[in-house]
Amino acid sequence: MLTVEHLTKKYGRRTVVNDLSFTADKGEILGLLGPNGAGKSTTMNMLTGYIAPDSGSIILDDRDLTNPKNRKKVLIGYMPEVPPLYNDMTVREYLLFAAELKGIKHSLRKEKVSSLMEQTSVTDVKDRLIKNLSKGYRQRVGFACAILGDPELIILDEPTAGLDPRQIVAMREMILSLKKDHLVILSSHILSEIEEVCDHVLIISKGKLVLSDNTEHLLEEHDESLEDVFLELTEDEQEENTKESEPLSSRFEDEEGSEEEAEDENIDELTDDSDEEEGSDDTDDDDYDDDDEEDDE
Repeated sequence: MLTVEHLTKKYGRRTVVNDLSFTADKGEILGLLGPNGAGKSTTMNMLTGYIAPDSGSIILDDRDLTNPKNRKKVLIGYMPEVPPLYNDMTVREYLLFAAELKGIKHSLRKEKVSSLMEQTSVTDVKDRLIKNLSKGYRQRVGFACAILGDPELIILDEPTAGLDPRQIVAMREMILSLKKDHLVILSSHILSEIEEVCDHVLIISKGKLVLSDNTEHLLEEHDESLEDVFLELTEDEQEENTKESEPLSSRFEDEEGSEEEAEDENIDELTDDSDEEEGSDDTDDDDYDDDDEEDDE
């Protein structure tokens, strides 16, 4: 079981994740939702150990993952939105390399990788360079790397981003196949995907948890789509973002206006100066002419 309690992360004065608490268990697919900037990515980064929380705890099977010593004993699979693939390796070479990094025994690596390539349907491109793969195959390789080594916790960030409809269906089937033996956390902006795949939904807004409910119960109770629920719960954040952007744009407009006024004033000053110089030149010329007349006399 995963237990997250009072998880908090700040960047300077800004609180990105604010006192976040939830639980999830093996055999469950948990949907993590929220607007851009709500704190989803920061939460996932803390769960994977990429960044440390300022306070709070992450307990996985009685082990506190905020303690670096415990992280060495836990295998977590993570697939970011853009998988970190090595373009100059073949699919097979990359997965064997990942197996070594994850500490899989040398005698088991080839067998594990072959089985995994079959499971994720990349066997037919196993000897192809990753840089020559399509978007769909690259996502599958990233997914294969995330589940390699049979991790207890698997975190997937936008796994279907950029895929065509057929590839999306295939990816969803692979995600559902993990449910039996793993705890899966799935983040996606495709709300229909969350409805179809996830057993439980968390919605984060401005770093705070605003909803935690069983997907089926949520839809029955609200008698509306997940999209409607999401928009209703995050409405304040959208309005706040809009308000924050308005002064910024108006400020730029004021600055541009003041710059134009300053330029006009500078032009006027230059014009006045040039007129004064011309006037003084004319005076000098008159004086010069008078001097000439006196000399003639």
